[in-house]
Amino acid sequence: MVELLKTTMVDNELITAFAVIGITMYLSYIISNKLTKGRIHGSAIAIVAGLALAYFGGITTGGKGGLSDMQLFAGVGLMGGGMLRDFAIVSTAFGVKFDEIKKAGLSGIISLFLGIIVSFIVGAVAAYAFGYTDAASLTTIGAGAATYIVGPITGAAVGASSEVIALSIAAGLVKSILTMIATPLAAKFIGLNNPQSAIVYGGLMGTTSGVSAGLAATDPKLVPYGAMTATFYTGLGCLLAPSVLFLIVKGIVG
Repeated sequence: MVELLKTTMVDNELITAFAVIGITMYLSYIISNKLTKGRIHGSAIAIVAGLALAYFGGITTGGKGGLSDMQLFAGVGLMGGGMLRDFAIVSTAFGVKFDEIKKAGLSGIISLFLGIIVSFIVGAVAAYAFGYTDAASLTTIGAGAATYIVGPITGAAVGASSEVIALSIAAGLVKSILTMIATPLAAKFIGLNNPQSAIVYGGLMGTTSGVSAGLAATDPKLVPYGAMTATFYTGLGCLLAPSVLFLIVKGIVG
């Protein structure tokens, strides 16, 4: 019976992956509701659980694909790939009312550029403080502080080392998790209670996963607005970081 179940799970790897992720999310939301009273969103707990499972898979198999290196969970690699990830990001834009977007106007555009530049500067300064002085490393870690997607894309473009690219991803993940946790706690104090403020907030913070989860814990109706500008933030960061921002950093540090 056990062998039959194992064979079925291996032969239907993508279905198995959906089941594993579904169970993980279900348990994460139970933990969020029962132990934290909703203060820490279930998505944040699920991400931490996912990182723990990836680490377990890595040390168990000695591979580089985390949990997907285990034959039983190979489908996780496909499910977590770029195709489904991008589909999930794009799907958050559905339900947006364009009248609300127009109301954000110039403030939404300014928030995008301001959010990228401020995050980049913070990341680059932190990298410099820890001993990284070359332009490629500073730019890559600065880009990672924007989002964990912009970091590795920038690193590959400017020729950063794999170690630095990994650090940029870690910086982006930390930002994402902190955004998830802090958003519902800070929402009342910053007036995050309408589509216009959600648009600006998504542009300032930029991390789509963090903003989406944080807004979901605040008010689910705000998710599409914040997620939309956060997605634009990622695209704009991928354009600016390896080009304009890299040239500026190179001009400063040589």
